[in-house]
Amino acid sequence: MFGDFTHSNDPFFLFDQWFLEASASEVNDPNAMGLATVDSEGLPDLRVVLLKGHDSQGFVFYTNTRSAKGRELIANPKAALNFHWKSLQRQIRIRGGLSMVSNEEADAYYHSRARDSQLGAWASQQSCPLDSRETLVNAVAELRVKYADKQIPRPPHWTGFRLSPISVEFWQDGEFRLHDRIVFTRQNPENPWSKQRLYP
Repeated sequence: MFGDFTHSNDPFFLFDQWFLEASASEVNDPNAMGLATVDSEGLPDLRVVLLKGHDSQGFVFYTNTRSAKGRELIANPKAALNFHWKSLQRQIRIRGGLSMVSNEEADAYYHSRARDSQLGAWASQQSCPLDSRETLVNAVAELRVKYADKQIPRPPHWTGFRLSPISVEFWQDGEFRLHDRIVFTRQNPENPWSKQRLYP
């Protein structure tokens, strides 16, 4: 079911092919992915975020570092990602270590966002208690006045993380639950990949 892709020892090549097909078939957010972290008590935490870049160095997403997610990522810079494309009956699981993107990379992406999204990054004290939605709406309105006719600087607490994978598993649905699974693994990002087919 993986076709000629199984001849490659590069999971990034296979990811690119699947992501391209998902981008054509998924109605909403083909770049949506589950992001799993661990909190200070050792409990797993999971939410959906958006992939904003990927290449041979890893998978990039952005967040507020003061949020629960951001604090967990900084305290324990390891995470897992999960892509599930229902239209293609495919899933990809990815695990690895994390590093922050450069300031230049974060600035470039931040300023590519819609202006109101840039304001929202300043207005939202992500994960903190909020007394009412009106408070948030008013904060955005005040910032809109403050930065009228000005470039909005990137908040120092808003940046991107890059997950450098050491494990990438591809899963393709099969009839009678005879699914197809291939996992690529390596000891660290500097090592070559090994590939193994798994029982479903």
